[in-house]
Amino acid sequence: MLINYVRCGEGKPLLLVHGLGSNWRSWRTILKPLAAQRSVTAIDLPGFGKSPPLVGRVSVPAMSDAIAQFLREHELLGTDAVGSSVGARLLLDLARRRGMLGAVVSLGPVGFWNGWERRAYQTSVCFWWRLAKALNQPMPAITTHDWSRRLLVKQLSARPASLSAPQVLEEMRSCASAASFRAMLDGLVHSGPVEGAAAGTLGHRLVIGWGRFDRICFPRQAERAQRLFPDARMHWFERCGHYPHWDAPEETTRLILRATAD
Repeated sequence: MLINYVRCGEGKPLLLVHGLGSNWRSWRTILKPLAAQRSVTAIDLPGFGKSPPLVGRVSVPAMSDAIAQFLREHELLGTDAVGSSVGARLLLDLARRRGMLGAVVSLGPVGFWNGWERRAYQTSVCFWWRLAKALNQPMPAITTHDWSRRLLVKQLSARPASLSAPQVLEEMRSCASAASFRAMLDGLVHSGPVEGAAAGTLGHRLVIGWGRFDRICFPRQAERAQRLFPDARMHWFERCGHYPHWDAPEETTRLILRATAD
């Protein structure tokens, strides 16, 4: 399977998997400091960025299988990995498969919802996607203003004023052009409950990170994630939203390097 990726740095391998609507560039806030110590591979999920869509139904298992195939093809089985949002959910799925990954850092994983939270996620994310598509043409002009950038990414960031115009433009353009956005969203909201891992069964380190001000995956969902993955260490990002690598890049970098250290 063709999956677009970039690789930079030298050292122990580290895989980065972005969230829904993003591409590998979503990690640019922390890519350079990670690459100073690690050999970093950042991928575009199928149907996002420059990767072609999956053939057939788009679902969490299908996306996880695509990443697993990529790891085999590039001799990265057992690599440490960091995921954000949907990418974080996919890595939790892969973490349950023996020998697939090393240490895992899962930032704001989706899917730990109850009742109305599932519909709230779908409505919120779908509105953001439609907004990105509707405003795609004037987006370069819109993102030049601080106030409009805050409105565009307040779902993702608790500190939108700190984000640059090029960064916000890239995220909105990526969302608008993602071939598999709607299919992946449908696959997520219609998927079954997240399967956890009983204590002592993972065989590697797992850290789950959550922003205190996450407006997409509400902080109360972290308790459910902890119950399903009792061996995981929970890390709370204060004053951070759904993307802690945007709101607290230095803290996120430190967490990743500590969690994936030998």
